[in-house]
Amino acid sequence: MSIAIYNMVFHLTEVYTLHRHDRKSRCFDLPIGGCSRLGLLAFVLSGAAVCQTSSVSVESIAVRYVEGQVHGFLALRTLDGALIADGDLTQASHGGAVTSRLAFHFKDGSLQDETTVFSQRGSFHILSDHLVQKGPAFKRQVDLSLNGSTGQAAVRYRDGDEKEKVADARLELPPNLSNGIVPVLLRNIAPGAQSAAASMVVATPKPQLVKLAISAEGEDWFVTGGARHKATRYVVKVEIGGVRGAIAPLVGKQPADTHVWILGGSSPAFVKSEGPACEGCPIWRTELVSPVWIESSKETTVSKK
Repeated sequence: MSIAIYNMVFHLTEVYTLHRHDRKSRCFDLPIGGCSRLGLLAFVLSGAAVCQTSSVSVESIAVRYVEGQVHGFLALRTLDGALIADGDLTQASHGGAVTSRLAFHFKDGSLQDETTVFSQRGSFHILSDHLVQKGPAFKRQVDLSLNGSTGQAAVRYRDGDEKEKVADARLELPPNLSNGIVPVLLRNIAPGAQSAAASMVVATPKPQLVKLAISAEGEDWFVTGGARHKATRYVVKVEIGGVRGAIAPLVGKQPADTHVWILGGSSPAFVKSEGPACEGCPIWRTELVSPVWIESSKETTVSKK
């Protein structure tokens, strides 16, 4: 047990013990619900400090479909269908590396922009990732940079009107890292497989490695024109692990699940997803969009304006 965790457990246990001997203690005013929960929390922390979390395979997902040139158009909506951002996905392959960029430009001026470079020789491997989230749509302004080869991660962040801060860390990155390529990995899950595992570096705001437990939850039908198609619905659960993971459900900080729909068959494709884009963000829907053509007369009128 580390010194920091030991001190935390000792402090919580001490407060709990003081309450048992002093009914006038003010610990009932604590936001997590009083001394009884402090005792429970101390017990959970001590257990989390000496026990390992359930093991999850860290094997990378094999490449079944090689990534190439892509330019796709996406829409980001609330769950009631209101459009909040337009998205562009571009992807290009140069030599042994693929560069993928997904940018969402929000109606309120916010921006989410992520560029991921990865290799695909036998399995997918993240070489680098850079994520920017800024503007009023995000409570915390974040700039996360990750070097997949060295494990060096750096986060520049700002909460509200506070000054910008920097947090960095060198992490031991597993081979199933998925920053920026979760839909790519889902398209490459073997047919019939009901579960898979991945990992991701997130800003908390300090860089932290979390596990992703992926499972096939069911199938849903959708329509394009007059044709019906069936997509597999995957659920992606974040497993924080360690002390933070033990505390998260107790203080309401467990991240919401993300659902992703993938069209199967000989050429799997992303259809849509629903999930939070950051800690504290609402659940948004990402889906494909098709071009809507503007008549030449209307285009001329628009250009004159």
